[in-house]
Amino acid sequence: MAPGPDPNSVGDGAKRDEATTKVPSKDPKKKDDKKEEDLSEEDLQLKQNLELYVERVQDPNPELQKAALESMRQEIRASTSSMTSVPKPLKFLRPHYGTLKEFHKNMAESDLKKLLADILSVLALTMSAEGERESLGYRLTGSEGDIGSWGHEYVRNLAGEIAEEYTVRQGEESSIEDLMDLVQQIVAFHMKHNAETEAVDLLMDVEDLDLLLEHVDRTNFRRTCNYLTSAAKYLPGPDDMLVLDIAYMIYIKFEEYPNALQIALFLDNMQYVKQVFTSCTDLLRKKQFCYMISRHGITFELDPEMVENDVDREMLQDIVNNTKLSEGYLTLARDIEVMEAKTPEDIYKAHLLDGRASSGPSADSARQNLAATFVNAFVNAGFGQDKLMTVPSDSTSGSAGNWLFKNKEHGKTSAAASLGMILLWDVDAGLTHLDKYFHTNDNPIIAGALLGVGIVNCGIKNDCDPALALLGEYIDKEDSSVRIGAIMGLGIAYAGSQNDQIKSSLSPILNDAKAPLDVIAFAALSLGMIYVGSCNEEVAQSIIFALMDRSEAELGEALTRFLPLGLGLLYLGKQESVEATAEVSKTFNEKIRKYCDMTLLSCAYAGTGNVLKVQDLLAQCGEHLEKGDNHQGPAVLGLAMVAMSEELGLDMAIRSLERVLQYGEQNVRRAVPLALGLLCISNPKVTVMDTLSRLSHDTDSEVAMSAIISLGLIGAGTNNARIAGMLRNLSSYYYKDASLLFCVRIAQGLVHMGKGLLTLSPFHSERLLLSPTALAGIVTLLHACLDMKSIILGKYHYVLYFLVLAMQPRMMLTVDENLKPISVPVRVGQAVDVVGQAGRPKTITGFQTHSTPVLLAAGERAELATDKYIPLSPILEGFIILKENPDYREE
Repeated sequence: MAPGPDPNSVGDGAKRDEATTKVPSKDPKKKDDKKEEDLSEEDLQLKQNLELYVERVQDPNPELQKAALESMRQEIRASTSSMTSVPKPLKFLRPHYGTLKEFHKNMAESDLKKLLADILSVLALTMSAEGERESLGYRLTGSEGDIGSWGHEYVRNLAGEIAEEYTVRQGEESSIEDLMDLVQQIVAFHMKHNAETEAVDLLMDVEDLDLLLEHVDRTNFRRTCNYLTSAAKYLPGPDDMLVLDIAYMIYIKFEEYPNALQIALFLDNMQYVKQVFTSCTDLLRKKQFCYMISRHGITFELDPEMVENDVDREMLQDIVNNTKLSEGYLTLARDIEVMEAKTPEDIYKAHLLDGRASSGPSADSARQNLAATFVNAFVNAGFGQDKLMTVPSDSTSGSAGNWLFKNKEHGKTSAAASLGMILLWDVDAGLTHLDKYFHTNDNPIIAGALLGVGIVNCGIKNDCDPALALLGEYIDKEDSSVRIGAIMGLGIAYAGSQNDQIKSSLSPILNDAKAPLDVIAFAALSLGMIYVGSCNEEVAQSIIFALMDRSEAELGEALTRFLPLGLGLLYLGKQESVEATAEVSKTFNEKIRKYCDMTLLSCAYAGTGNVLKVQDLLAQCGEHLEKGDNHQGPAVLGLAMVAMSEELGLDMAIRSLERVLQYGEQNVRRAVPLALGLLCISNPKVTVMDTLSRLSHDTDSEVAMSAIISLGLIGAGTNNARIAGMLRNLSSYYYKDASLLFCVRIAQGLVHMGKGLLTLSPFHSERLLLSPTALAGIVTLLHACLDMKSIILGKYHYVLYFLVLAMQPRMMLTVDENLKPISVPVRVGQAVDVVGQAGRPKTITGFQTHSTPVLLAAGERAELATDKYIPLSPILEGFIILKENPDYREE
């Protein structure tokens, strides 16, 4: 972005159309003769004057010298004009640059020498050879005058030379004080003239961002911080954290608390979060902060320092605990009029297909009923009513009972748990409905009810911890399916809570020699979820010992992969903190060593966009190995996990995965669709959709299954008609193959998840923040899908319910100061990246105006279409509190 014409330029028309030659000719004499004829009288006059000045400067008389220098300076300053051409005076002084340089060298120290140095510094702008940094050299010896008066181009050139000089001096370890004085001036100049991005770039180059705090003001702090936060994604660590720290301080300085809170959450710095609460005195704004924290899905306790009044604190804690989520979601559903329950048949739309498959097998197969259970659970998630499970039962057995018993043994587990999904986030109703299943003697049903309790409590914290009270008793029962139900339920209900009570009851299972492998695997996974991203040493130790105790045969089991994954989740997004554990993992049995290594690496750098790690993982995917190795699957998924955080990396990852598909071995190809599904989760990009559609007819059934599940993931909660059509066609194509048909049904359920009101994307707040629990849920499912046949199509299909951790309403709901929903007009359109653009560009394009509550698709942004209210958060997503605008006048 070139700044406009320089504010200091005076030049009139004639001075503006200067010639545009930039390179001095080989033989100035010939060229000049020719030029003499082309020059206008005015230019000729200027040329002769300048030549006269050059002679006068070399005059022994100091008076004459001074006058000549002054006039020269006037001429140059008056003409710093357009960016495209070299200003005339500089051009005419070109042949004399050498003479002046020589003369300057031999001059005695005086003010005149400094004046000449200033002029040479400006001439060096077009004259000096590449990398000489002459402009800077003369500037440092010249007078200390105002830097901006020579124009923007000069200042920008100086900034570039300072950055080079800084690097050189750092290498030599010489003093940089004189440079820093200059930096001060340049930064002040840039900040005044809307060139915040250039000021930030210069300060990053000289590693002194703290200077920014002195120079930002009300007018430019937003643009500065926007640039800082978006640049942070492309900086290597630890620079990125430093940059965000500065942005946080600037936001706090200007009391822009919602943005400060976002950065505090991004840095995962609880001290900062606390500081935001203590610095802000307005209770309403604190409520908005609480909504932001609850959306991020972390456990956060308010203390008296943050909110003095007990009643207020309790109310705010309720918001953080997400207790109002169900209410808001149902408000949205009523407003969009989708409350009516849907059956799986409404989703399959078999009548749209031609004859052969629609008739299908008339008898109920258990596999089809199981698929219908999941579809029903995903589609009616959170609505509290459906047509299979919550139907009011007759006095005898009732239809709800009937559906439960249309499933085989382990199928009953998923069926009972689906009730938790339908009553998602509504804890009281959920526990009441599930209560009846605890009185049977049928173990799979009890297991399902336990899992259901966990699902209902997902993301909702409660002071009386109903989930812990109910599930705690069942952890040590005889039957392993009941134990898994309870353990998995705890993992889902308390994800991210770092609850020590659960740790003390689950850790012993890991090192219990008598416990069956599947119980141990789920215990490790649940601990990973509960302590996600906490780097907790004790939990890591327990899981490592559990891994070391496994026998050869057990290491070959499908479920063993959950042990390294549980370990990885402890370090989710925590970068270097994983290194000690990664060293230990190198001592494991070689069957699982590489698998563990890849899983740890990909979890630790998830969402960081770290380019070096992407290269490491790509190198792993490219190797051609024998059949037995299974570590390439996690490497491919890791590629997606690391690169998913920003748009550029995401597109590059999609392109790299195309290559991997063409050249990779079979076990790599099986993971590619899943990686694509993660990259575009709930964001159906057409190119990715086509790739997956092609893979869903692949000759290798595992690749086809992964592709079908991924089609469901990229369309999750979007009701995307094109994907729905593809899946319908696949259901008739695979009507004879039960396992593939099962995958198609699951994908159909995902696409219509929450009747199109939910999203699985772990990112929120305009793709800045990544919710760790949501990512943990998705990654767990994807790891399970690396071995479809034994986990999802085996008896552990309830792993699909881990997705509930990532399910969030994709809504924007406006509430008034008493937190009651109000309807206001908003514009919803594609978000535009306006970082570093001049002026006040529009942030959305192609918008439509709706009244709230509204749905936001991937890559969309909302803005209020009325001045009557002021939103308390600049990012309009989720619950937004509006306060009346005191200056608003009715038209």
